[in-house]
Amino acid sequence: MADKPELLVTAASPGEAVQMLDAGADALLIGEDRFGMRLAGSFTPDEIKDTVEIAHARGAKVYVSMNNLMTNDLLREIPDYVQMLGSIGVDAVEFNDPSVLAAVKEYAPHIALFWNAEMTSTNYSTANYWGEKGASRVVLARELNMDEITGMIPDLKIEAQVQVHGMTNIYHSKRRLVASYMQHQGRPVEGDLGKDRHLFLIEAERREEKFPIYEDINGTHIMSSDDICIIEDLHLLMAAGVHSFKIEGLLKPTAYNEAVVKAYRTAIDSFFNNSEDYAYDEAWLDEVRRLQDPERELSFGFFYKEQVY
Repeated sequence: MADKPELLVTAASPGEAVQMLDAGADALLIGEDRFGMRLAGSFTPDEIKDTVEIAHARGAKVYVSMNNLMTNDLLREIPDYVQMLGSIGVDAVEFNDPSVLAAVKEYAPHIALFWNAEMTSTNYSTANYWGEKGASRVVLARELNMDEITGMIPDLKIEAQVQVHGMTNIYHSKRRLVASYMQHQGRPVEGDLGKDRHLFLIEAERREEKFPIYEDINGTHIMSSDDICIIEDLHLLMAAGVHSFKIEGLLKPTAYNEAVVKAYRTAIDSFFNNSEDYAYDEAWLDEVRRLQDPERELSFGFFYKEQVY
C-alpha cells in the first residue's frame, strides 16, 4: 500500500491555521500577497514565523506560496524574502517562475520546492523536468480527470499534489477589470473591491450561476461557481499513491473549512486503517453540507470529464 497522503489546507490567518491543525491538517499553505496569488489571507513575515513555530510544535509543516507573476521590481525583493523564509524554517515554497526556484536554491537550499503552474502542469514529462531542476513535488492541474491523474503517478519521479475540495480559479488578469467596468458605466468606484466585498460575475445565459470575482494588488481573479468535492472517490487517489491532498479554503468561513478538514481526515484515516473493508460514509459530509453555501454546488469538478485536446 502507498504511504498515507498528506492533508494540506490553506489558512486565512494564524488563528485559522491553529484551527485547521486542530481539525486534522498535516500541512498549511500560506503566503503574502506580494509574492503569492489567490491566498486565503495575506501573512506578514512575523505571522509566517509564528505559524511555523506552532505547526512544527505539532509535527505539521508550513508551505509558502510564491506563485505570483513576477515582475522586474519583484525580482529585487525575492532574495531577501527567501532568506527570511529559510531562517524561520518554512518547509517548502510553491513556485511557477524559475526566478523563485533559482533564489531558493541559492539563498535557502534546505527549503523544498513545489512546482505549481496551475493549468499547465498536465503531464509527467514536464513535471519530471522540473524535478531535475530541483522541485520535489508537482501540483497537478485542476483540469485533469481521474484517469489522467491516476495514470500519471507511476511515471512521476516527484511527488504529486491534487486539489480535492474547494473552489478553483478560472480567470486572472493583472488589469483591474471590475474597477474599469464600473468606471465605464459611470459608477463611482467606492471602497475595496477585494475578497470581503463579496462581488459576483453573472452571465446573461446562466443567471443561476454566480462566479466570485475580486481585485487585489495582483489584479482581477474570477473563481468557479461550484466547489470540487471528491471525498466519495478519494480512495481511488489514495490507492494510486497521490502524495498530498489540498483543501482550498479561499472565500470560505473558518467553520466550513474546519468541517471539510475533519471529513477528509476521517476518510484518509479510515482507508489506511483498513483499506480492504473501506467504504465511503455519506455521514462524513453531513456537517459540510449543512454549512455549504446553498448557491454553490458540491461537484466532481473535472475528475469525470473527458478532455478534448
